This record gives sequence, structure tokens and C-alpha cells, in this order.
Amino acid sequence: MTNSTRSVAARVLGRVRFRSPLRGPWLTSVFGAVLLACLPLVVITGLLDYVAYGRGQSIPGDVGWLHLPIFDWPARPSWLFRLTQGLHVGLGLVLVPVVLAKLWSVIPKLFAWPPARSLAQALERISLLLLVGSILFEIATGVLNIQYDYVFGFSFYTGHYLGAWVFIAAFVTHVSLKLPTMVRALRSRSLRKELATPLEATEPEPRDENGLVAEDPAPPTLSRRGLLGVVGGGVLLVGVLTAGQTIGGPLRDLAFLLPRGREPGEGGNRYPVNRTAAAAGVTGQATGAPWRLKVNGAKEFTRDELLALPQHTARLPIACVEGWSTVQTWTGVRLRDLAALAGVPDPGSAFVASLERGPFARATLNPGQVTHPDALLALRVNGEDLSLDHGFPARVIVPALPGVHCTKWVRSIDFRSV
Repeated sequence: MTNSTRSVAARVLGRVRFRSPLRGPWLTSVFGAVLLACLPLVVITGLLDYVAYGRGQSIPGDVGWLHLPIFDWPARPSWLFRLTQGLHVGLGLVLVPVVLAKLWSVIPKLFAWPPARSLAQALERISLLLLVGSILFEIATGVLNIQYDYVFGFSFYTGHYLGAWVFIAAFVTHVSLKLPTMVRALRSRSLRKELATPLEATEPEPRDENGLVAEDPAPPTLSRRGLLGVVGGGVLLVGVLTAGQTIGGPLRDLAFLLPRGREPGEGGNRYPVNRTAAAAGVTGQATGAPWRLKVNGAKEFTRDELLALPQHTARLPIACVEGWSTVQTWTGVRLRDLAALAGVPDPGSAFVASLERGPFARATLNPGQVTHPDALLALRVNGEDLSLDHGFPARVIVPALPGVHCTKWVRSIDFRSV
């Protein structure tokens, strides 16, 4: 950058004025402390969901040294994936108002000139830019994925996963550099006192070396407790508009930010559906009278023959990567009973294939998932036959299994020994 270019940039940035009397190290640190407490949980649950897809099935698969240690995802407790995915999506959305408030509080630093006066300051600025960019990227791609809107033109799974690692690196670096400053700032003022301070008594924080406090602050139009109330109200509103997709009940109709499956079926099949039969290219003809379940390539069962086998009923959740989940009562044949009929009394895995086509038309189940007493080839739900959209004539239901691997429209299962 030439001297003239630097001079122009300095003049332009010099005209950018941030005069809010509310900005300062204490307010920034309050928002930062909330994010420091909550964002690691969003990250950890997201990484656990990556592992939950199973060996050789995690997306993206080829990530080199960024690959996590893969272990067999447990089938107990049955609500495990519902919890991790619900927290990842729900908490991620609920924190958006806090993220935006934190960005607002530090925006003067993004326009500081020169950008760095020392190596330590340069490292801090780089980590800040990466932190801001990566968290906005994760929020944007996550929200678009919930809507099934892939306008970004690349694999959501790959982009979101790699973006998460950029965020993790920037987050750890930024926290390492700024944690002492945050602690000092939080100790400088009393939260209880600030919440009791009205608008007319609101004053700017003392000038700070970080440049967050305005040099020429404008008169306050909102108290700090008012700002915290607005952000807290935003958090509560987003929570109300998202929690129903995981919790269910009356709140589900309010889940405007997670609309997947807000128009469920009828009767016993009245619960969310991630992908309809039409969207999956599965027709009633393919699932009609000619349909047969092939087991280990040798045995075949009609649906009536499956219904004639010993039936087991279990009330189990099903949870989707988009953040919604539901708990229903499923009835069908235990997978371990099918394995025994196929001559595999001690199955070590099961390969399930669907009538649909695409990357999620098959799934491999680990030993604990196959042998769990509630792992089913479900034929009925809530006392009624499965509807076509919900997987008729048969679908897999396994406790704690990601919904995408609870394969619908099953055409074959291959059980393998340990």
C-alpha cells in the first residue's frame, strides 16, 4: 500500500465516528462472557453430531488431519442425538442476538487505523477478523441449511465443518489474548448496579486503551440495562420461535425459524417429515404389492410376512440434522430378530439400503445399534401403518441414531457377523 493510499484510507476512516455512550470494555465483556460460556457447547455438540454419523459415513469424509477420532455412537440413552443436535441448532440460533450485540460493541476496532502497531496487536486483529468472518459464515450457512436453501453453491457439510475449525482456531486465539482484559473489565463495574441505573443516570465508561469508548460520546438514548434487555428479549424471542421443533407440543406451531415439517401428516402419521416420497423419487408403485425386503441377499419377506413375525413396540425419538425432533410410538420387527432369521445370531453391523437414490439412501449400523432391544424395522407408528412419506412399507428406527440414517423405504438389509 502506497503512502497516498494510506493517507486516503486514514482520512476515510477518520470520518467514521461511533458516538454511542454505551460502548466500552465492560459492555463488550458482558457479551463476551455469555459467548465464552455458550459457544463451546455449540461447537462440541456440532462435532459430536459429526461423529454420530458413524464410521465411514461422516460428511465430509476426507478432511485429512482435521478428522476427529471416530467411535461407535452409542444407542443409549435414546435421546442422545436429539439432545446434541437440538442444542447445536437451537443454542446456535438463540445466541445470534448476542453475537450481533457483541459485534456492535466492538465495531470501532474494525475501523481502527493503522490496523496494528505491534506484532501482538496484528495477531489480535487477524484473530478478530477470522473470528467475525467464521462465526457469520457458520450462522449464515446453518440458517440456510435449515431452510434447504443452498444458494452458496458448495457442499454445506464441507463448508460448515471447515468453517467450524477456522472458528475454533480464531476463538481459542482470541480468548487467549483477551481473557485477562475481559476479566478486568467485568470487575470494573457491578452488573447489579448497571441493571439498576436508569437512562438519565447513564454515563460513558472511562476512556480505555482499546478505543471502544467514544471520544465524543453522544447523549444516551438507551440505558445499558435497556440494551441488555433488548438483547435478552431477542434471545427469548428466538428461543420461543425455535424451541418447538425440538421440544414439540404447542410450541411446534411457533417454530417459524425452523419450518421443516411444520405441516405434518394425519392421524398416527402426524409428525414432521424431512423429505417426502415425491422429493425422494419413491412412488406408490415401488412400495406396493411387488415390494419385498431382501435380507442378506437370500431371504425375502413381503410386508404381510413381516407383520406375521413377533412385533415389538417402543416409544423413541427421531432427530434430524436441521434441528427438529419428535417422539413417536413405533411397532415392527427387532433388527436382531431379523438378523437371527438370516443366520447371523451375533450381528456386528448392518448395511441398510433404501428404494430412494442419493447420498443418504444407505446407512451402516454399528453393533450396539443393531442389537439394541428397541432397534426396529418399523412397520407401524402410533398404531397405524406408516404413510408413504414416513417410509411405507418399512423404515429403520434406532435409538439415538441421526434421523438421516433411520432409513425410509427400506429395500434390503445385510447383516454381518462380528
